[in-house]
Amino acid sequence: MQARVLREPPEELVTTPLRRLGEGVGKVVYASPHWVVKRERSPSEVVAIVVLWNVLRKIKRLFPRRIAEKMFTGPSKQIRFFRVLVQAAMVVIPKSIWFTRHIEQAWKLYHKREVRGERLAEAHLTGTELIPKSVQFPPSRLKVRGWPGWLTVSEATERVESTLYNKLGELSATGQFEELEEWLDRFLDLRQSGWQRGLFSVDAHLKNFGVCGDRVVLLDTGGLTNRWPDIERRLAFDQELEQPHVQLGLERILQDRPDIADRFNARWKSIVNPDVVRDHWPG
Repeated sequence: MQARVLREPPEELVTTPLRRLGEGVGKVVYASPHWVVKRERSPSEVVAIVVLWNVLRKIKRLFPRRIAEKMFTGPSKQIRFFRVLVQAAMVVIPKSIWFTRHIEQAWKLYHKREVRGERLAEAHLTGTELIPKSVQFPPSRLKVRGWPGWLTVSEATERVESTLYNKLGELSATGQFEELEEWLDRFLDLRQSGWQRGLFSVDAHLKNFGVCGDRVVLLDTGGLTNRWPDIERRLAFDQELEQPHVQLGLERILQDRPDIADRFNARWKSIVNPDVVRDHWPG
């Protein structure tokens, strides 16, 4: 089943300027109450972000852990400001200085994964419950708050309630640990559903997944692959993890419930391994 095709965009997209909701390496997301649209970043923006994160990784080693975490998880406006500075510097500083081999490899890897992931998601996940629903319509000019003021888009995606990471953080803060554990189980169930369709995410961080009603959905398709060499490398890394919940960013969320962390880690290890993935794989 393909995305539903409309004669015109949903009304709420054209009646009120869309607000900036968030941003990733390759896209900026704008939202109305029930829909999101995306702006593809220019190549120079993507490279600037790669350069920025490379610099931040090096700086991170110089600061205590808590300070470094705030630098990496600060407001998007703060990250956006630094990205603009980096992009401006790239114009002045000779390319031979900032476009190192490491930066070039990171940019090429990102682009390759992004293109392949989107292609796989379109072929195998469109119309399923594993990703947000989407609609297509004739190219339309929509108003957005702030720069660039407007966008021309032809597709909108169902807006999720929050990222799975944020949802788990909210449940932890309010002491709703039973529901929190249910969402962790849904996350692992979603991964197995992807394997049954011949897809594996090598970037399964909880910020790449969202909450829609009572279901978990994949938001970022950039980490999707159907190539076993990629899958085996990732599984080999996962199998070396003593505490998978820490790798997923759950250490602080579950700091008061080590029992839940232990149960999650045990289930993760029993599921995220070559034998189970192959058992789920089609054919």
